[in-house]
Amino acid sequence: MPEGDTVYRTAAKLRAALEGNVLSRTQFRVNTYANLDLAGLTVARVWPHGKHLFIQAGDHVIHSHLKMEGAWHAYRSGEKWRKPAWQARVVLETDSWQAVGYRLGILEVMNTSDAGARTAHLGPDLLGSDWDIGQARERILTRPARGIGMALLDQRNLAGIGNVYRSELCFVRGLDPRTPAASVHDLDALLALAHRMLWANKDRAQRCTTGNMRRGHTLWVYGREHEPCWRCGTLIQRHLIAEEGFTQGARPTADERIVYLCPTCQARPSPR
Repeated sequence: MPEGDTVYRTAAKLRAALEGNVLSRTQFRVNTYANLDLAGLTVARVWPHGKHLFIQAGDHVIHSHLKMEGAWHAYRSGEKWRKPAWQARVVLETDSWQAVGYRLGILEVMNTSDAGARTAHLGPDLLGSDWDIGQARERILTRPARGIGMALLDQRNLAGIGNVYRSELCFVRGLDPRTPAASVHDLDALLALAHRMLWANKDRAQRCTTGNMRRGHTLWVYGREHEPCWRCGTLIQRHLIAEEGFTQGARPTADERIVYLCPTCQARPSPR
């Protein structure tokens, strides 16, 4: 699932293929930009911010967000694409490379002067030069009664965490995701752990939070419903969670997210 570490790696891959090179051909396969041609422009910069990715060519910036299903691939000229062509939303070519954006949740092109506005509302980027644990803490605690699970997912608090890391962070720190943010013991330790987790995985093809790279052992709880917890043996649970807490339903709605947890290791604290 694309999260901040995925976008960081994607930006690095596109940077190596495109940055400093002239675009020889561009194709935007969305109606809004179907007639836009950036050929002849030099790619000046490629950078991520949380889950957002930006490519600057001349005075234009291509902004994309992978959402749930998106991906960017970089191919050597003539190399066969690894995904169906009908999924491609944009193709950027140089003399040596093709960068293809597939099923992008957001794809837009803007002037360079407008690019900063797309991330101005976001909290500090866990993998960026602006990472600031104090600012992230302050943003989370502006809503002290909010469950920590939803607070971690809110990109306005800190940028880069999705469902996978949220589940793993809460497990490692022994937190029920419904625990009010103000009741989290040592919130700074939780945020520092988030930074370490994403930083450790930013260059890995296989995400790992357990320290064990064996197949099937790389994550503590995410995706392991009905499997035993490796700490206590209790079966891992999967829930849908919204602002009000756990909800019922087979599929998440727009306001719900999936969370995995161990009900023993992450027992909900009794109300005081």
